[in-house]
Amino acid sequence: MKEEKVIRSAGVVGSFTLLSRGLGMIRDVIIGFYFGTSLIASAFFVAFTIPNLFRRLFGEGALSAAFIPIFIETRSKEGENAAWEMASKVVTMIAALLSTISIVGMILFSVAAKLPGISEKWAVTLELALIMFPYVIFICLAALFMAVLNSYKHFSTSAFAPCLLNLILIIVMLVIFPIIGSNELDRAHVLSIAVLVAGVAQMVIQIPALKRFGCPFRFSSQWNDPRIRKMLLLMGPAALGMAVTQFNVLIDRFLALWIGDWAPAALFYSERMIYFPLGIIATAMGTVLLPTFSAHAAEGDHTSMTRTLSHSMRHMIFIMMPAALGLLVLAPDIIRTIFEWKGNFNAQSTLLSARALAFYAPGLVVFSAAKLLVPAFYALQDTKTPVRIGVGVVLLNLTLNIIFILTLPLYWKHAGMALATVLAEAAGMIVLGILLARRIKGIAWKNTAQTAARSFVCALAMAAAAWSTAQAATPLLSAHLPIKIAQVTSLTAAVGAGALAYLLLSILLRAPELREIKSALRRK
Repeated sequence: MKEEKVIRSAGVVGSFTLLSRGLGMIRDVIIGFYFGTSLIASAFFVAFTIPNLFRRLFGEGALSAAFIPIFIETRSKEGENAAWEMASKVVTMIAALLSTISIVGMILFSVAAKLPGISEKWAVTLELALIMFPYVIFICLAALFMAVLNSYKHFSTSAFAPCLLNLILIIVMLVIFPIIGSNELDRAHVLSIAVLVAGVAQMVIQIPALKRFGCPFRFSSQWNDPRIRKMLLLMGPAALGMAVTQFNVLIDRFLALWIGDWAPAALFYSERMIYFPLGIIATAMGTVLLPTFSAHAAEGDHTSMTRTLSHSMRHMIFIMMPAALGLLVLAPDIIRTIFEWKGNFNAQSTLLSARALAFYAPGLVVFSAAKLLVPAFYALQDTKTPVRIGVGVVLLNLTLNIIFILTLPLYWKHAGMALATVLAEAAGMIVLGILLARRIKGIAWKNTAQTAARSFVCALAMAAAAWSTAQAATPLLSAHLPIKIAQVTSLTAAVGAGALAYLLLSILLRAPELREIKSALRRK
């Protein structure tokens, strides 16, 4: 896959991800309207983190990273039938394992929720987790189906699947919530059931596409297969790394809930602002790059691999640098405009969420780098290195979390947790970049650094233009327009002014990324 095709394929994934993120934004606005930063909201977000931990562990993360290179290698060397035979065994094995985990987890949550002396917030969290936990079965199988389709360079169906989660939750909140009344816990129960239904939908929607590529949909319990053993050996370290990372995410949620009933919800809303550009650009690019890198690695073509990585890194920085600084300077305006309606999400919710967003924003470039560097190690069938680095990142993050929680004022502690995540991830990405440069020679770090410096200069001008526009437009428009229209208009003007400043300065500095993106999008 040539560099221009990587951009176009990432554009396909990014387009569907944009749709999903847009729907997700609507979903989160409605959740904010009904729940705000209340205890029930925080309990729901923490409870949903638990099945998501297993999704990233067995689905998008370790399993995909181990499965795609072996599946492509088997298809290349042994043919389609052998590859599908292997896939059938993996699907059966994962379904059996996840079903067992789901049953055990539900029993544990049920017992823990009834323990004497348990506080209300933990009881509610466990109650909602009990409802949502079987989601892990369907969403992990959906992620495995996605891995198969991605190995065939078919990205659109899997990229659309997450839209179903958001659509189902939106419909439930708009249609069912008014019927069941105003009790927040009842609404949280219904929303948790909707999550489970959405998991089934995301799995089922991919089946027709799999059939088109010849998937036989057979169950096979013959797991004594050298390809399966090789996959499990690769998956083991990656799973350990993912487990450590996701366990750290879960600990973060618990620490936030310990800080205050409002803290997990405030962190969630701010994270959604980060995930929006991250999913559209970086996740889309990483989705395309794993099978691309795997094909290069299978052929022993490290030259193409380094060229593709360098090209992708430059374009990621060119896009993410202005997005990061824009989120930083416009954090209060963005949160207020999107979430603060006439519901339970009030001015205090905006203040708390905006503080976290401002500290998360610089991490956008760091998180994006992970989406590009980690697939390169996975494609080389090296899942151990990211694990070792991941363990260090987790320990550093936990240490910084504790320091910030103990030293910062109460309503800044959650923002300190956001900063800890960014600093720890930045350290990890620097080490990963150094180690990857030792593995494969020829990565154009000099060109990447030049892009970063040029993009930072342009992004500073963009941030100044966006902030100045927002400061001038907000009071002027608020005096003549309804408040929400004034907020939307002001934010739109600020973003437009910033984008124009970034574009003009990039043209003036002759940024090659502009020309390359234009060329890639024009080619068919």
